[in-house]
Amino acid sequence: MVLAYLCAPPPGLRWAPIAVAVVAGILIVSCLLWAICCCRRCRHHGKKPRDKEAVGLGSPRGTTTTHLVQPDVDNKGEPQPWGRLLLSLQYDFGSQEIRVGLRQVADLRAGGPGGTADPYARVSLSTQAGHAHETKVHRGTLCPVFDEICCFRVPQAELSRTSLQVRLLDFKRFSRHEPLGALSLPLGAVDLQHVLELWHQLGPPGAAEPEQTGELCFSLRYVPSSGRLTVVVLEARGLCPALAEPYVKVQLMLNQRKRKKRKTHARKGTATPYFNEAFTFLVHFSQVQSVDLVLAVWARGPQFRAEPMGKVLLGTRASGQPLQHWADMLAHPRRPIAQWHHLRPAREVDRTLDLQPRLRLPLPGS
Repeated sequence: MVLAYLCAPPPGLRWAPIAVAVVAGILIVSCLLWAICCCRRCRHHGKKPRDKEAVGLGSPRGTTTTHLVQPDVDNKGEPQPWGRLLLSLQYDFGSQEIRVGLRQVADLRAGGPGGTADPYARVSLSTQAGHAHETKVHRGTLCPVFDEICCFRVPQAELSRTSLQVRLLDFKRFSRHEPLGALSLPLGAVDLQHVLELWHQLGPPGAAEPEQTGELCFSLRYVPSSGRLTVVVLEARGLCPALAEPYVKVQLMLNQRKRKKRKTHARKGTATPYFNEAFTFLVHFSQVQSVDLVLAVWARGPQFRAEPMGKVLLGTRASGQPLQHWADMLAHPRRPIAQWHHLRPAREVDRTLDLQPRLRLPLPGS
């Protein structure tokens, strides 16, 4: 018994052979798995897949060419799709007025990366510089329906040398409006004995914009509860460099009568003056449909006498962008709405104040 006890292994070493065997088995299995993975990886790098070889444009063995992926289409002989304009013309030989009906536009090009635009139309005659009609702005569409009519007085003797010019523009509140297309229609080549309504193909917008008298940026804010109309004159640009000390007059008219007048300080030696001056007028909620707001840029000309360089009319007798700005102010009470406006000739604005009927705009809370 003593000899058997001496020959038996100690209790702590009885499991040592089993542990060594398990560790050895794990090492052998790991080596086998590593060898299999290496073999597969070598086979993968040594053989190219068929799909990559078929579409690899840089591989000399590829069967697909760049013309199949991105064909080179030659459109030099086809007109660019700028859109189409449905236009109606009617000439009254008695009053010597031409009525231009802007019906609708189809298939305009998107002005921005969003795939849509905020188009409006500007209509003018080649023989009447500075006299133009602007339609309402239509938001988020490439097929706007205008249904607006404007009139121009054209003597019959001038029809042969007069062209009707229509420009489609993408409205931008704080930057220059992007042109979308244009139409120039010689009236001498049109039979005005009958009422015409035809589709016309729009062409690319002209490189040169019609001569402008400048632009003015201001904001409007109306609070119906207190009747406070706040006008903040911000800045102007594009003014004639020969003018001296430009400033802005803000005039509020009620029922075609001058009621209140304010003006900014003059800015010396600049064609892009910055004002940032606010004026507040009290306009009762019941009177807001009868108000005309006129902003005029004045400056000293070569005769050293202050003259109006251009005006902007807002209110229910305005049209185009000024009418849209006024409507946005009423639709969003208590919030300032800022926008750039083209200055119109002073005589044209004065004529509009005398002749243009008022519109009924929806009021907040009505």
